[in-house]
Amino acid sequence: MDVLLVRHARAEEREIFALTGAEDALRPLTRGGAKEMRKVARALRGLVPRIDVFASSPLLRAVQTAEILAARYDGKVLQLPQLAPGHEPAQVLTWLRSQGDQQCVALVGHEPDLGVLASWLLAGGKQGFMPMKKAGACLLRFTGGIKGGKAELAWALPPGLLRELAG
Repeated sequence: MDVLLVRHARAEEREIFALTGAEDALRPLTRGGAKEMRKVARALRGLVPRIDVFASSPLLRAVQTAEILAARYDGKVLQLPQLAPGHEPAQVLTWLRSQGDQQCVALVGHEPDLGVLASWLLAGGKQGFMPMKKAGACLLRFTGGIKGGKAELAWALPPGLLRELAG
């Protein structure tokens, strides 16, 4: 199984959005963030021709990012509470194992949790060593069982390079 990890695109500034009185979970992407993510999605489609499942943190900015990505593949987004901030990597792993025969699963989430998840899937430790930029992505590959410390890094790309690949 391949696992594509994508950090949500640029969202409204936390402090400015807080002045609206709405909870942070409702903080949306900026117009520019959505535009940049459309380019990133175009590049990802070239790098990852098939994605079977799209899962996102339930926070609005992640859902919007996942929807932009899924639209490029004519897919639908599943909101996965385990991708919300504060969840343990093992909770995401349990869900990944439940995906059975899927060839590629895309997960859209937040920092620092997404970087910790990537680090844990690659090396098995809870010390995050792979931070991800907004709209950045990495592809992890499991060739045997889906376990912490057993993934291989196929590639990791920052958003600027992904946008350049999109043309």
